Amino acid sequence: MALKIRLRQQGRAKRAFYRLVVTDSRAPRDGKYLEAVGWYNPVEVEQEKQSFVKPERLKHWLSVGAQLTDNAAALVKRLEPAIMREQVEKELAHRAKVCAKRKAKKEAKA
Repeated sequence: MALKIRLRQQGRAKRAFYRLVVTDSRAPRDGKYLEAVGWYNPVEVEQEKQSFVKPERLKHWLSVGAQLTDNAAALVKRLEPAIMREQVEKELAHRAKVCAKRKAKKEAKA
């Protein structure tokens, strides 16, 4: 089961707000989800009431292997930059490891 962290639309017409949820990637946008890890209300003027994220639960789901969608990543980057920095460093470390492995394999052939 591929997990995604994405925005789930709530509210009414022209007054929508969103929940940041962990869900199966095959589930519909507004379908069932495993856990809500935050919310975002674009209509709200006050910054404190506009969005909220549970950083410890978000870290947990990312460590389990859930992937952020583009819109969810933009929201998390704005609210919790440390978590996004950690994700980028993790991806860079993985790419460096793959590159080193490929280089070692190429040198072994020669």
